[in-house]
Amino acid sequence: MHKRWVIPDIHGCINTLKALMEEKICPAHEDELFFLGDYIDRGPGSRGVIDYIRNLQKDQYKIVALKGNHEDFISEIFNLRHSSMSRLLPRFMNPQLNEWMNIGGRKTLESFGVKNIQDIPAEYIEWMKGLPCFASLDDYVLVHAGLNFSLDDPFSDQSSMLWVRDYNIKPEKIGNRRIIHGHVPVHLELIHFAVTNPNYPYIDLDNGTYIRGKDGFGNLVALELNSMQMVIQDNRDYSI
Repeated sequence: MHKRWVIPDIHGCINTLKALMEEKICPAHEDELFFLGDYIDRGPGSRGVIDYIRNLQKDQYKIVALKGNHEDFISEIFNLRHSSMSRLLPRFMNPQLNEWMNIGGRKTLESFGVKNIQDIPAEYIEWMKGLPCFASLDDYVLVHAGLNFSLDDPFSDQSSMLWVRDYNIKPEKIGNRRIIHGHVPVHLELIHFAVTNPNYPYIDLDNGTYIRGKDGFGNLVALELNSMQMVIQDNRDYSI
């Protein structure tokens, strides 16, 4: 039986991702690999992470790569900086660019070997822009952040899928499936609790891969959905 692996926020930690994939998961071509977004920023290898996932796609692995808020943010800023007016503004007059730099954007620029966001090759931005925001399985809904259950159709709010942090789940609106997401780093014990309690309505797999020196954090966690096996990879890179 093929396996179904879910991998949350990588945040530029390319060596950590490689160790997880090549030393622990070792996926077969018939396996399914679901990535929950936030491939860039904070860690040193954002370009390498995107290249790695795109190479898996080119090698005909079964990949579903979702969009995270960091991919959404960089795409928006990239488009703004390519507008004639924004390009003329200094950085201190561009609050979005400042915010991005403060949440790890500088590391992303360094990984591409450029100083300005508009010098990132457009093919990378287009790849990030084109990523889907969720994946529906028979038993789970996979999304980067969460869903807006105040709406009749929670899947109609793309912004919430990328950015929401707190929400009240109404399982009947999503076919009584469990949500698996990232976005908000949580303690390893909470991840284990959610994984091992099938009645818990969601599983947050984000352990803050880039976080250093904080007990219970700093790993890249993968979950195999058929067996509910957790695989934990310690950080092989470094944080901001």
